[in-house]
Amino acid sequence: MNRFERPISAFIICKNEVAVLGDCIESLDFCREIVIVDSGSTDGTLALIDAYIGQGYPIRLISNEWPGFAKQKQFALEQCTQPWCLSMDSDERLDDRMRATLAAMPFEEAKLSSYAIVRRDYLPGYGYQPSYVHAKAFLRLVRKGTARFDDSTLVHEALIGEGPIHTIPKGAILHFRNMSIKEDAAKTSSYADLKAKEQFARGRRTNPMRLFFKPIGWFLKSYVAHRNFLCGVPGFIYAMMFAHYAFLVEAKLYRLSLGDNAPPE
Repeated sequence: MNRFERPISAFIICKNEVAVLGDCIESLDFCREIVIVDSGSTDGTLALIDAYIGQGYPIRLISNEWPGFAKQKQFALEQCTQPWCLSMDSDERLDDRMRATLAAMPFEEAKLSSYAIVRRDYLPGYGYQPSYVHAKAFLRLVRKGTARFDDSTLVHEALIGEGPIHTIPKGAILHFRNMSIKEDAAKTSSYADLKAKEQFARGRRTNPMRLFFKPIGWFLKSYVAHRNFLCGVPGFIYAMMFAHYAFLVEAKLYRLSLGDNAPPE
């Protein structure tokens, strides 16, 4: 694999990600450019990035005040200079099969502009979800100028591309979500808050049926339909966290509907 030769700009947004960013950067060593947009790290992240720049990694470090997830990723996307753009989170890394696939991909002959990549989560106590557990594919690799982020989305932002999307069949993005239950619950609540506000602004409301059945549905989808039950107790906890998120979104939607009568967050 030739280092830094593929016509790809990988782009990452970050703040205080010193514990995970290094693995992400190292998995992108075939990219001609790595754009990192930082929004005020104070934990050693900037020193880590400087160290990789010193090793010859083609990193362009840009500071930008935090405008929200989608707007920050759109800003990062706009800084890319290569013909192809690869969206990565700081706690993600490409596995060896995906690295090899992208390193050998004939981009000059590509007929499509949008490519999705499967993402597999890390389950504490188990490891990364195996291939027999269903994992969702996300649009991550796009031809420059053919995709954007919807800046009205407050959380779970995603690229919106042009034309058909092909899922790359070999390899995956590995999402290293190695958090304590306390950290996971706090992050889940924070994301649910943003999702509820986004949906409330778009006119959606909840009801007792949704409050009761949506968390159950999300649990069954993750644990049974997606086969996380094959991962033992870690798979059960993972599915329950999805149910917890679904419940919190509906509960927060209800509280938002109370207006001034809602207790302060």
